[in-house]
Amino acid sequence: MVICPIPFARARRCRGSISVELTVALGLLVAAVLPLSVSFLRDALALRGQYQRAVALEIVDGEMEILAAGEWRTFPPGRHAYPVKAGAATNLPPGTFTLTVTSNRLRLVWQPAARGQGGPVTREIRRPPGPDPAAPSPP
Repeated sequence: MVICPIPFARARRCRGSISVELTVALGLLVAAVLPLSVSFLRDALALRGQYQRAVALEIVDGEMEILAAGEWRTFPPGRHAYPVKAGAATNLPPGTFTLTVTSNRLRLVWQPAARGQGGPVTREIRRPPGPDPAAPSPP
C-alpha cells in the first residue's frame, strides 16, 4: 500500500478540477463559435451568388443594348445559343446564354448550369422596327 503525503493529494485534486474547468470552457467555446462559423459560411455563399447574379445582369443588359441597336438582324426567328463577347463572363460560373427571337420580341437569358449560383437572368424587349431577316426580299 502506498500512502501519499497530504500536499501531493491536494495538488492532484487541484489539477483534476483545472482539467474539468478547461474541458467545460472548450465546450462552451465550441458551442458559441460553431454556429457563428456556419453563419459566416452561409453569408459567403449568398454573397457569391449575388455577385454572380450582378455580373450576369450587367452582361445581359449590355448585350441587349447591342441587340436593340441592330445586331438582332443577324439572327433568324427562333432560339439560339448566344455568344457573349464580354470579358466579365469569365467571372460567371458555367451556364448558357440563350437568345429567342420572335416576330415582335427579343429575349436574352443567362441560365447557370447548377443551382445556387445567382439564378437565371432574363431581359426581354420589343423587337425594334426594321426588316425581318426571315421575310423574303422584294424583287
